[in-house]
Amino acid sequence: MNQRKTGSLLIKGGYVIDPAARVEALMDVLLRDGRVAEIAPAGKIRGGEETLDARGLIVAPGFIDLHVHLREPGQGYKETVASGTAAAAAGGFTSVCCMPNTSPVVDSPEWVTWIQQPQRGAVVNVFPIAAATMASKGAVLTDFRALQRAGAVAISDDGRPILNEVIMRETLRLAAETSLPVIQHAEDTRMTENGVLHEGAVSFRLGLHGMKAEAEASIVERDIHLAQQFTGARLHVAHLSTAEALKAIRKGKRGKARITCEVTPHHFTLIDTNVGDYNTYCKMNPPLRSAEDREALLVALADGTVDAIATDHAPHAPHEKDVEFERALFGVTGLETAVALAITQLHHQRRVPLARIVDLLAAGPARVAGLRGRGTLVRGGYGDVTIFDPKKRWTFEAARSKSKSRNTPFDGWQLIGKTVATVVAGRVVYRGG
Repeated sequence: MNQRKTGSLLIKGGYVIDPAARVEALMDVLLRDGRVAEIAPAGKIRGGEETLDARGLIVAPGFIDLHVHLREPGQGYKETVASGTAAAAAGGFTSVCCMPNTSPVVDSPEWVTWIQQPQRGAVVNVFPIAAATMASKGAVLTDFRALQRAGAVAISDDGRPILNEVIMRETLRLAAETSLPVIQHAEDTRMTENGVLHEGAVSFRLGLHGMKAEAEASIVERDIHLAQQFTGARLHVAHLSTAEALKAIRKGKRGKARITCEVTPHHFTLIDTNVGDYNTYCKMNPPLRSAEDREALLVALADGTVDAIATDHAPHAPHEKDVEFERALFGVTGLETAVALAITQLHHQRRVPLARIVDLLAAGPARVAGLRGRGTLVRGGYGDVTIFDPKKRWTFEAARSKSKSRNTPFDGWQLIGKTVATVVAGRVVYRGG
């Protein structure tokens, strides 16, 4: 978005939770010209051209979504940068990292630049993730340095995992030279061919091809081994979904590998039985897994193993979802429900501290993507702030979504925790009811 100077905004009397700065207290926050100018105990700061009363609310560093599909260029009928970032703001996200599986694929500096142009109408910060290989075909590597200079914060072939070991090794080696994280969709597609949901009792009952849990774990194990061969290599596992892959993550971290991972709200909330009788709004990749897998993810989210919550927001048009299960496209929307699902499932049901949830949504993603000055409210940092009510009960209505698409499994769900205001570069871009 256009980072113009915005004057000053005083956020008064909120309970600031900033894990990166080790702050949990009633504080005032003064933003000036898009930056954090001052933070002090409530009532100590005077001034501010505009005032936002945050009493009774949580004031947190702006939330960052590492995994969003904005569908531009080429698929504006599903989503645009403008509509997707409007949904992000409504969900409490001040920054999104957008994936390259567009049409054409974002594999050149020109397309990275195009996404960031003011004409796209973004209302939150947009950080492009560029393709690792040309057209994401897994053969010829892109120019990592040129992509980085254009603004790319990571490289990934997204839903087309890099299966060729030689190509993946070279990807990690070259990415290490630029300190760019390599984001891998961990799936051995040779093991999941024609699969449409998790392999288990549900797939058997529905008579559908299943996707083995081992297909995820085997790629995670291989990639950790490869990453350990290069000093500075940074491997990030997208939308981790299985207990088996999580074991590999834990082992890799103990072995000092620079490996991080994310988990989506739909994977820590739903399981394969939620597919019911062929509900295509519960079809995503990775698929919804078993209750045992979900439990392992919930434990890892609480104990610090998981680095970030990411939505994998994947909008689709009705004609791409309202078809037979085998023909329906993978993916669900998630920007406007992620924060509430995290508060509902992790905080209210599992007693995970709000500070841990804020870390998973702010500081953790900032560390993964190397977004310095974000994910915290330290003086001089970016004036991105998320203000939410952790006790607010509300019902999500997909028909009122800011996204252009409605393919969510959470329509009509009663949730706890709601975004009240989203502030980007010192400017309020969303106010809740």
